Amino acid sequence: MLPLLAGVAPFGLVIGVTVAELGLPHLAGWSLGWLVYAGSAQLAAVGLLAGSASAVVVVASVAVINLRLALYSAAMAPHWRGTSTAWRLVAAYLLIDPSFAVGTQSYDGSRPRRQAHLHYVGAALVLWVGWLIVIGIGVTAGSTMPPELRLESIGPLYLVTLVVMAARTAAARIGVAVAVVTAVVTSLLPLHLGPAVGMAAGLLVGSLVLRRSS
Repeated sequence: MLPLLAGVAPFGLVIGVTVAELGLPHLAGWSLGWLVYAGSAQLAAVGLLAGSASAVVVVASVAVINLRLALYSAAMAPHWRGTSTAWRLVAAYLLIDPSFAVGTQSYDGSRPRRQAHLHYVGAALVLWVGWLIVIGIGVTAGSTMPPELRLESIGPLYLVTLVVMAARTAAARIGVAVAVVTAVVTSLLPLHLGPAVGMAAGLLVGSLVLRRSS
């Protein structure tokens, strides 16, 4: 997990610095690290909270962004059958992109079932602790940095980069285009509903295009 943690650590620092730059309470911003525990969703939540969005909009936006985690859960579910409810709750909570990548190695059949469980949870906990630490460093360091640096602009640029890199299929590109256009058109909706509506529209259209092409 350590190489993956080194790769996501700069993003965690950006989230922490963004919290400080936007003037959000440091404890509240840092707490998103374990309450939401997903980089892109955390960054979106920070921006929405700074813009005084309602709790409903923040929760809905985070849920839409994290829909991919449902696919990860479906892939891991067969390996977790027969374990206790408490263990499954912890394992599912820790399931994000890097921990899923390590999890696929944990359950590749090269180790006994119990060792596979420990391998996954151990790696996922390393990521979780490291993520909270780097966000805390970002929150603390961000308050001492001059506002002229405009470090909060790094986060949205990072998200744009992720979207561009992920949009490799026609369905994904069409979905992104629909999401952007819809979000712009609905940007004047109350309660900052524009982004949530845009994401929902993009997912719906992208799913329809993928179904027709398959």
